[in-house]
Amino acid sequence: MGKVYLIGAGPGDPGLLTLKARVILARAEVVVYDYLANQAFLNFCRKDAELIYVGKKGGDHTLSQDKINRLLVDRAGQGKDVARLKGGDPYIFGRGAEEAQELLQAGISFEVVPGVTSAVAAPAYAGIPLTHRSYASSVSFITGHEDPDKPESAHNWHSLATGTSTLVFFMGVKNLPHISQSLIRAGMDPEIPAALVRWGTTCQHRSMVSNIRDIPEKAREAGFKPPSLLVVGRVVELRDELNWFEKLPLLGRGVVVTRAREQASELLERLQELGACCYEFPTIEIQPLADYSQVQQAIARLSSYHWLVFTSVNGVRFFWLELDRACLDTRALGGINVAAIGPATAQALEKRGIRPDFIPDKYVAESVVQGLLHLGVRDKKVLIPRARVAREVLPEELKKAGAKVEILPVYQTALAQQSPDEILKPLHQGEIHYITFTSSSTVENFFSLVDPKEILACRKQGLKLICIGPVTAGTLQGFGLNADITPEDYTIPGLMQAMVNDLKRDG
Repeated sequence: MGKVYLIGAGPGDPGLLTLKARVILARAEVVVYDYLANQAFLNFCRKDAELIYVGKKGGDHTLSQDKINRLLVDRAGQGKDVARLKGGDPYIFGRGAEEAQELLQAGISFEVVPGVTSAVAAPAYAGIPLTHRSYASSVSFITGHEDPDKPESAHNWHSLATGTSTLVFFMGVKNLPHISQSLIRAGMDPEIPAALVRWGTTCQHRSMVSNIRDIPEKAREAGFKPPSLLVVGRVVELRDELNWFEKLPLLGRGVVVTRAREQASELLERLQELGACCYEFPTIEIQPLADYSQVQQAIARLSSYHWLVFTSVNGVRFFWLELDRACLDTRALGGINVAAIGPATAQALEKRGIRPDFIPDKYVAESVVQGLLHLGVRDKKVLIPRARVAREVLPEELKKAGAKVEILPVYQTALAQQSPDEILKPLHQGEIHYITFTSSSTVENFFSLVDPKEILACRKQGLKLICIGPVTAGTLQGFGLNADITPEDYTIPGLMQAMVNDLKRDG
């Protein structure tokens, strides 16, 4: 028999997934997940895991609860470990206890991994503490998904209206008028503050404040829909003062990341920290070479070179893999000058114990050439570990300056097999505001997958194109499009700052 883990995925922010949950996801053979579980969590699963979606959205159930229960029993009965990933906490209005009972009846072992419930996290991100010495000393969690036409309510409305400081209703948007009227009839002051928090902790997070009497009408006017939490109580008064998440500069902005998946983590993390909705659309795959004999030969005569010039983090990574394969380490570079095209490449070298002798002021090949000329590269042997196909400006200009240049391919790039459908729909719906390009290759590969006419049409809706530097912007012009934003600092942090500055200018 296998084992089933009932895992709380938290409210949506991937950072709120527990460490234990992540460990289990990494080893589970089957992952059964809900609509409210962030898709990013699936990146933590093992590559050969069976992923089964059983989400429930607006009454549309992919599988009924009975079928979900049978699915868990079936997979565990096959001897597989199953991660049952549920939004929030499994035991807070998540039907986790019902699934646990079914597993027990079938003789299946289970374990519960609690999650951060949206009842706590969503208000916190909206600036609403559920308790406060001056405002609230008790909290009630209530389901708002109750039929208002049934003869008797399961709730003691009088106790809720008069006996608890803070009320948090799950799934209560559809029944807002009933909840509001029931609380007021039971004795609650109609002026008591109330708030709605939708998609709390995610990039789609938004909130609104009113009072318990007016919030049904205000919610209708603002277009609030599920999934939203209703918070009632004086603590809502603190929302404007303590609201931190909604001040993030990129909150709700859709940004496409076209970098290779292996390189995208820094950009994705920075974007998410600023509140952006990230669309990962890698256009490049980084691949090893089929034959590394040329690289090994170059490593065998390393001492004959005067300069090693690295133009990317990948060049550093693959060169060091071959250095290791030759049973050598950083000491093999003793006496050789090393140049890095930019700070990210320099950082990759420093992690391996090499402090670059030269980093240009502008992080493009032309600036590398100027700097090396100033350092006296004429008649010197220069080795450039790089991609098999890359811009030829650097080696050609160094040769013109009298350097003896050897290009050393250490990896290759390929067009990623992406379907454009995953970004075309949100593009046309106006959900994507920026597309980022971090190299000429990302531009070329993107437009081999997406027709430039599609982008031209979307630009009329406010879509903006960001290029990391002038070379990438020049490649974009070849497709009949101009970059809306090009940072002065040709780095990922520079790109991020340029995006934030653009939003500030737009108000």
